[in-house]
Amino acid sequence: MIVRPQQHWLFRLFVWHGSVLQKIYSRLLLNVALSISVIFFLPWYETLGIKLTIAPFSILGVAIAIFLGFRNSVCYARFNEARTLWGQLAITQRSLLREIKSLLGNHENQVTEFVNLQIAFSHALRLTLRKRPSEETLKKFLTNDDLQWVIQSHAPCNRVLLLMGDWLADKRKQGLISDVVWSALNHHLNDLSAVAGGCERIAGTPIPFAYTLILHRTVYLFCIMLPFALVTDLHYMTPFLSVFISYTFISLDTLAEELEEPFGTEDNDLPLDAICNTIERDLHDMDENEHLPEKLRPNRHYRLS
Repeated sequence: MIVRPQQHWLFRLFVWHGSVLQKIYSRLLLNVALSISVIFFLPWYETLGIKLTIAPFSILGVAIAIFLGFRNSVCYARFNEARTLWGQLAITQRSLLREIKSLLGNHENQVTEFVNLQIAFSHALRLTLRKRPSEETLKKFLTNDDLQWVIQSHAPCNRVLLLMGDWLADKRKQGLISDVVWSALNHHLNDLSAVAGGCERIAGTPIPFAYTLILHRTVYLFCIMLPFALVTDLHYMTPFLSVFISYTFISLDTLAEELEEPFGTEDNDLPLDAICNTIERDLHDMDENEHLPEKLRPNRHYRLS
């Protein structure tokens, strides 16, 4: 995610890092080259007796803009739901630890053990969504036996959730937690499971490919044919107007691709590393641990991973 300070509107016009321009500039250069070629071959082009006018492109441009706007709204809805789920994860983790601390405040070592399980769950979910190995990260929070059992699963966060359930069941057997309190704490584990399930649903259910493909093809065909319609009236101004219109449509198409998968590592995806870092710092602070991990901050390009 790009986290930029407030800037003057003039400086924002020239922002490079965080814009989709760095991904599409080569395509825009091809559009400029095509426009220049059309100008160069205009005399030959006119001898063919084929003349494109602006009228059909005006109608088609409006239609493409409407459908691109709809697609971007759908993709942003996925991004927003993912952001809400991870916000709910942070809230549930804090609430769960607060209740356990109030019940087992005299058993600090056991509470710290549960804190490590909570942090392991957050990291396991993050790494699963990003399809990365989890052993190196989880070994900081789990015992060796638990670690080996967890990483054998295709969904490590589910097994960490089982460990959290076993921990609560063990304290219930010891008489440290009553049946009523155990039921309330178990409800929080169900909330964590619901968050994981919601994230897996978003990650595993992309927007129908055929719909995306239709828009993708239409946008690029529009941008390829546009210079032929503009050149008769605009002549040497064709490259400027063509690349500006192409930038608008291709940018929206590219941005939708990024937002469609909010758990990735693109500039406009969710900063899962930073969210897990915040959860880890909060839980350690609630457990009165003085050695908090360093807070993740945006890099020199304002990118927060």
